[in-house]
Amino acid sequence: MAFDFLVPVKDKVLAHSELLPEQALGKNIHMHTEKDGLPVFAHADVAIFGVLESRNAFEKKPEKLDVDEVRIQLYRLMMGNWNSNIIDIGDVEEGNTVEDTYFVVKEIVAGLLEENIIPIVIGLTQDITFATYRAFDKIKNMVNLVSIDSRFDFGEEDELISSHSYMSRIITDKPNNLFNFSNIGYQSYFNAQEELDLMERLFFDAYRLGEITANIELAEPVLRSSDIVSLDLRAIRACEMGMSKNFSPNGFTGREICAIARYAGISDKVSLFGIYEGENSHQAFQMIAQIIWYFIEGLSFRIKEYPSSKSEDFTKFTVPTDTEELIFYKSHVTERWWVEVPTILAEHTKTNSVALLPCTEEDYLDACNQNIPERWFKAYRKGLN
Repeated sequence: MAFDFLVPVKDKVLAHSELLPEQALGKNIHMHTEKDGLPVFAHADVAIFGVLESRNAFEKKPEKLDVDEVRIQLYRLMMGNWNSNIIDIGDVEEGNTVEDTYFVVKEIVAGLLEENIIPIVIGLTQDITFATYRAFDKIKNMVNLVSIDSRFDFGEEDELISSHSYMSRIITDKPNNLFNFSNIGYQSYFNAQEELDLMERLFFDAYRLGEITANIELAEPVLRSSDIVSLDLRAIRACEMGMSKNFSPNGFTGREICAIARYAGISDKVSLFGIYEGENSHQAFQMIAQIIWYFIEGLSFRIKEYPSSKSEDFTKFTVPTDTEELIFYKSHVTERWWVEVPTILAEHTKTNSVALLPCTEEDYLDACNQNIPERWFKAYRKGLN
């Protein structure tokens, strides 16, 4: 069984937790220990685990991320007003081959998903996203993936999988369960024009760093439709992480990335949150811990809602345009917006009704001004293919 490959949380982390106040996370997380074994999965909502695999790193790292130091910083944070039951199941160490590690991660994630537990993966390199994606094979027919990254990570044709090319493997690997891929925070000078062209041809969504920082709320509907969220920490600017190498002077601030993590937690569709490419500094450990804290904070505000014209909780808006008649819905509970996309097949939505694409009020206002939202157009074209 894949869970047998998990190694317990280190004694130094457990010793640190013993000294924490009762309100701290470390006193309220059930941990995998050498003495007691794995925590009970029943009633767990979130499972944290590390993946200590870095052999496919694009830039070879001088030292591996110290996941235990991340734990120490996370455990010392105070609990919010949460109902989430959190467990820490330890770490996956390197297998004999990288493919062995991928297999174990895939099986662990699949096992957690089957128990309706949301994995939070702390991985050394972002190629682990491929293994987490494959975990959905027997659980969901079509998967939406959001990457928060300065790069698209397509890599060169025929390039071996790495932290800079894992998306090419996801796109080409069979079975192909990827319905949509969205990137939040790309920086143009890190991406070849051919990669931008590929994003357009595949009707994928991409948002430049400047777009998101100018209006952080643009990230919310993108994350609302995602199953997997993969965060490359190099999307955060170097000074925020206490880094000088492998990180860029431009990127998200700590406040912005924590807001995005909270949006991911609020999304009632996000089933896995992965954090990758961290390096060792006290500031980086704190940043990763606070990102996880905000994701869990978001979970406590999740509201399952599905727009319907028959529900009093929603208002339906019909917007005629020169080419299409767009149907929007607004929630009176959360004030979130959706728009119908009639061509998306029912098996992609697992409902017998027209697909609904999360959107913003700005998209509705644009439609009123005869400007069809670009995300709607891409989703419409994708449904035709």
